[in-house]
Amino acid sequence: MNDIRRTILWVIFGFSLVLLWDQWQVFNGRNPTFLPSTKPPATATAPVAAPAGAASGAASSAVPQATSTTPSSTSGAGAVPDGKTAAPAASEKVVVTTDVLKLTFDTEGGSLVQSEFIQHDDLTEKDKPFVLLDQSANRYYVAQTGLIGGTFPTHKTPMTFTGERTLKEGANDLALRFESADLGGVRLVKIWTLKRGSYDMQVRHEIVNTGTAAVSPQLYLQIVRDGNKPPGESSFYSTFTGPAVYTDAKKYQKIEFKDIESNKADFVKEATNGYVAMVQHYFASAWLLKDGVPRDLFARKVDNNLYAVGMITPAGAVEPGASKAIDAEFFVGPQAEKTLEAVAPGLELVKDYGIFTIISKPLYWLLDKLHTMLGNWGWAIVALVVLLKAAFYWLNAKAYASMAKMKAINPKVMEMRERLKEKPQEMQQEMMRIYREEKVNPMGGCFPIVIQIPVFIALYWVLLSSVEMRHAPWIGWIKDLSAPDPWFILPIVMTATSLFQTWLNPTPPDPMQAKLMWIMPLAFSVMFIFFPAGLVLYWITNNVLSIAQQWFINKRLGVLGKIGK
Repeated sequence: MNDIRRTILWVIFGFSLVLLWDQWQVFNGRNPTFLPSTKPPATATAPVAAPAGAASGAASSAVPQATSTTPSSTSGAGAVPDGKTAAPAASEKVVVTTDVLKLTFDTEGGSLVQSEFIQHDDLTEKDKPFVLLDQSANRYYVAQTGLIGGTFPTHKTPMTFTGERTLKEGANDLALRFESADLGGVRLVKIWTLKRGSYDMQVRHEIVNTGTAAVSPQLYLQIVRDGNKPPGESSFYSTFTGPAVYTDAKKYQKIEFKDIESNKADFVKEATNGYVAMVQHYFASAWLLKDGVPRDLFARKVDNNLYAVGMITPAGAVEPGASKAIDAEFFVGPQAEKTLEAVAPGLELVKDYGIFTIISKPLYWLLDKLHTMLGNWGWAIVALVVLLKAAFYWLNAKAYASMAKMKAINPKVMEMRERLKEKPQEMQQEMMRIYREEKVNPMGGCFPIVIQIPVFIALYWVLLSSVEMRHAPWIGWIKDLSAPDPWFILPIVMTATSLFQTWLNPTPPDPMQAKLMWIMPLAFSVMFIFFPAGLVLYWITNNVLSIAQQWFINKRLGVLGKIGK
């Protein structure tokens, strides 16, 4: 069993070094050595804008391009697009404020081009609100709608604005009206309705036929974003950035930018339910239509390092002098699980827990309840780990008892290996005899720990994905559980507790493997320097409780005096 365990640790250690080296290369602006980058590289020259047929989905081919000029990009992983939509001189930026949002709309198309979250600070400038949607030199991320199927108003059509710009005291909603001139015998009116305390808004599209013949336009809703990672994201852990599609048929499907780039994106193209979204760490935006409304879904490359995800729904025939309304909903905000669940079924999945969602969701629920009682996310993390260790106490007790017995017979095994080192077959038989006589199960220390691994990995993703950790203080110097410890105290404690655990464990007979057991905690400590403080706190709590339980069992079985032997 020791040999199996050491082999597993060797594999983990080697793979960790590969990941560490690759991330170090990326951190220094170079390409990864071993594993390919998941982000499409920006090219030094701007290609011709994607043709209409580049869109995925039959109906989406007619969606207008998101930019009026071809953006250019400089080479390198950190390149950002420029040359985005140059609004005509007549256009106006309309800034609207509610109690939680500060939004900027463009009268060119009535598009939403900037969103600021009043209750969430910027990553680096804590005195400024966090900006998600943005149309600036450093970012292109906007929400657009319009009509296709003729020369109808699109997101590039000039519109006039009417409405209030501030949610008044005592009011619960704020309506913004954008109206186009007649184009192709159609006038488009967009009415955005913002609600107090809410990150989702209703968007009504009124299609008015001002011509002399019936028209059958289609409404498109799209989110356009550059392919760059969010600023400030760590090189030592990765979270998903990109489009996502949700339908009842296939549930939540993430779409990598690189798959759009290579026309290999695989997702549901037609549905009568669900949403399309653009996701990044902690925040998301999404377009939603009512259930039962047919829609074609698309994800496409718009231009160099610029991608769109969206859906198209038919308006049906609109007779001369008649009008038809299509209601949609747009969400832009933090990935607060309870908020997302209240907006639409399945929207909470933009908070990505990966394959351990079924375990992570109840863990988050418990963490949230503990925070309600304790009033501090740091202490809620500590309390949750304590509860988990208590739940797994008997499993851990069996594992540590097995390791303590292995430690007790370790001198006998070491002497035997030295005596029979030239006779490997006889050595193996003698080792099995010792295990049998001492009633030691070599698998006893591994299996109880292995079955707990999914739970603690799920908790890792809960802590990494929860926006509640962002800028949440713990004690003293820890002002932000989502940021690395500024004084490196937690990583040092983490390393010390890991080394102490190694000291408590049985010493491998092989000198090289024994040295590896000491090197691994030191190697992992390098990564923990860059990990969020909340994650390091979780590992420290787990280590301390494991040490306490292992120490108690070792003492009860009388092997403390044999530590390190």
